[in-house]
Amino acid sequence: MGLISSLHTINSIFSIIPTRLIGNQTDPVFVESKVSSIPPPPSGPTTPRFAYLVSGSKGDLDRLWRTLHALYHPRNHYIVHLDLESPAAERMELAARIEKNPLFSKVGNVDMIVKANMVTYRGPTMVANTLHACAILLKKNKEWDWFINLSASDYPLVTQDGSAWMVLSREFIEYCVWGWDNLPRTLLMYYSNFVSSPEGYFQTVICNVPEFASTAANHDLHYISWDFPPKQHPHNLNLSDFSKMVGSNAPFARKFKRNDPVLDKIDANLLKRKNGSFTPGGWCSGKPLCSDVGDNTSLKPGPGAHRLNTLIDRIARSDLFFQNQCK
Repeated sequence: MGLISSLHTINSIFSIIPTRLIGNQTDPVFVESKVSSIPPPPSGPTTPRFAYLVSGSKGDLDRLWRTLHALYHPRNHYIVHLDLESPAAERMELAARIEKNPLFSKVGNVDMIVKANMVTYRGPTMVANTLHACAILLKKNKEWDWFINLSASDYPLVTQDGSAWMVLSREFIEYCVWGWDNLPRTLLMYYSNFVSSPEGYFQTVICNVPEFASTAANHDLHYISWDFPPKQHPHNLNLSDFSKMVGSNAPFARKFKRNDPVLDKIDANLLKRKNGSFTPGGWCSGKPLCSDVGDNTSLKPGPGAHRLNTLIDRIARSDLFFQNQCK
């Protein structure tokens, strides 16, 4: 029965883009009508744009809201999602906060999956939810270069005025969503029989498509503290982990408890974020600062950009880069 339910979800991802967003059309768009007319990547500024999915569950409303503010940049695009385990009141509150936020309303780059999905750590639901969000992002706006999937328990360690990092390219996301050959669909059905599909699905797809396999980087760009040998879930990070997080040069870390004091230290020392506002960057204008958008192409990279560059040097610019791919 679980497999039948999963297949229904899988087929719905590949055949239709059904979910309504705030202010969006409700008419479905069928993939078959889109595959033959996918436009080339847009030409534009060389500064990359990111598309984020930030997901949460029951009790994650405030954590998700804080992470969204820490990540925000007007050049990027954001999809947020509270799953079916979260109470309807929390989902309605999140939708209301997005709608009432003057900056989000003005820029129009933050949307919510209103029709919540069931997401669990078992089976393909997490992968299906990710692909669902990717389909929405592709439908809404294709002026982005990299897709990053985070949870409410993740937090950035660098500002959004840092350098580009490799997560999933838009071209690879288009391949997974549009499915112009059968590999993504076949593998998703195959992974529906696995306990933890998210740990293998995208990795298997990218390593079995020659045009993408040569772009794979063997790193998840997170600082995570595991037991040895690893257990099912990592440690919750706290103030004692701060130096190790910074020393890892990673742009993200997880997992954090809600309002743990280490988040305040990250805000103060790494992001320069004050009073629950947005992380300041070259785009910030208005009084108070970041209450309005100035020049969103103006970047002011901080120390986090230099740390991230060091990590990218080690991962992607080393002589061992191609030897470590897809192994």
